Amino acid sequence: MKRSSLGLGEALSRRSLLTASAVGAAGVLLPDLVRPAVAVPRAATAACPGSYRAEYHFTVPDQWMNDPQRPIWIDGEYHYYYLYNPDYSTGGTTAGTAWRLATSTDLVSFTDRGVAVPKDTTPNGDVWSGSAVVDTDDTAGFGAGAVIVLATMAADDVTQAQYLYYSTDGGRTFTNHGTAPVLANPGVRDFRDPKVIRDEERGRWVMLLAENDKVGFYHSADLKAWTYVGGFIKGGIGVLECPDLFRIRADDGTWKWVLGVSANGKGSGLPSTFAYWTGSFDGTTFTADASDPQWLDHGWDWYAAVTFDKRDASGVQDPDARYAIGWMNHWDYANTTPTIECDGFNGTDSIVREVRLNHASGTYYLASQPVAALDDHVSRTVDLGDIAVDGTRPLDYTGTAYELTCEITWDQLVGAGLQLRRSSDGGRHIDAGVYGDYAFVNRGYTVSPDTSGRWQESRTPFDLSAGTVRLRILVDRTSVEMFVDDGRYVHSTEAFPDPSDTALALFTIDGQAVFRNVVIREFTV
Repeated sequence: MKRSSLGLGEALSRRSLLTASAVGAAGVLLPDLVRPAVAVPRAATAACPGSYRAEYHFTVPDQWMNDPQRPIWIDGEYHYYYLYNPDYSTGGTTAGTAWRLATSTDLVSFTDRGVAVPKDTTPNGDVWSGSAVVDTDDTAGFGAGAVIVLATMAADDVTQAQYLYYSTDGGRTFTNHGTAPVLANPGVRDFRDPKVIRDEERGRWVMLLAENDKVGFYHSADLKAWTYVGGFIKGGIGVLECPDLFRIRADDGTWKWVLGVSANGKGSGLPSTFAYWTGSFDGTTFTADASDPQWLDHGWDWYAAVTFDKRDASGVQDPDARYAIGWMNHWDYANTTPTIECDGFNGTDSIVREVRLNHASGTYYLASQPVAALDDHVSRTVDLGDIAVDGTRPLDYTGTAYELTCEITWDQLVGAGLQLRRSSDGGRHIDAGVYGDYAFVNRGYTVSPDTSGRWQESRTPFDLSAGTVRLRILVDRTSVEMFVDDGRYVHSTEAFPDPSDTALALFTIDGQAVFRNVVIREFTV
């Protein structure tokens, strides 16, 4: 992934293109009972009507943010690094990213620590994605417990190579280890996003590298000298980026390795999020259980995601779960946002999730739910109980940032769901629910970042004959994340409803349903 961003002038010119579209991902309109025949966009040239900064999702303090970097546990807290461009507004020769740091003990509330890995300190320029590790045994020679960063840099914006930075102050500040790469480019264009893990069984470091349609595997004893040992190849889903590899114990007690990548499968009718394979890893070769990947998110905006260790307060790792976080944006429209115009920033992350490996019908799959620590930040709970719906039913609730949980049950219908961030006249809204043989989130009836009109509705398989579905939906000022049933299917979507669009309604199509145990929670972070 080319780590670049538009300057503010071009971003604002693209901001004027913000529009709503009534066309779904497949280019068809869905029933008017769910959506009006014509979408009603807010005038993009109007003065900012209010803040777009998220209430309980992580946002960059100012300017620009993109790829998350895998958080690491140091001295009782998570160190979360992410790509940050402080010069987003001015661009020019200073365009490009550094690594900024935020720390957290619960992965809901974060403390900004400023830039940790600076850009432009060497002729190689800005710092792209990579990974940080704690070198407990001093294999690299910078001291026991030093924090080592391996990251991609490209002096000519094409010749990508891997460079080393080190920290001796607990990961707060980093120094470059010279201007030469620790892994030089072998003569290919895509050669980036190093992900480093420790292979304790064999006493060495393993690096995964994104190399177009291949994930390359490398070994090292000291984090400085790397040897290529093989690769995992998968075509048809675009360039593979931001690789990931971890071992996890499934709900049936089976241990599995999981290989993940960020990939753009839109051209093949697939998501553009985090593709993954379950399988085995012998330290050198990953063998997948199936050739086609599964996807950890099916929305439009969960890219460059990373997973990381789940640890308790004393630092003990949970073998049955991991955490994950993704960038809630997409390179198709990365600079098309009112947040920079109205609030001086462009960059919002998904909620941190807890990810587990489940087993059903001979298949292992990752299921995720929002991090449990959200419970500790609840500021208000609205319990609406059971609600019978036949058609559209507005609720006596308004809000721009909340979580809604419910179980929908029915005997016979075509579809059911919710109209989120609804305008007072009912003409604008984000729809989420089930219809026919799929679950969906549709942002085409509010202000959408996608000006092409093609990427408005995300879909995942659903069996309507089940007669029930559990939904957990996180709504924030510029995002919707819907977790379906056990969380095997998640839809993460960016959208920009007018801050005055605060209403909420339930709907059914061609049938009746009961929305059971409808609970809304608001959060203070």
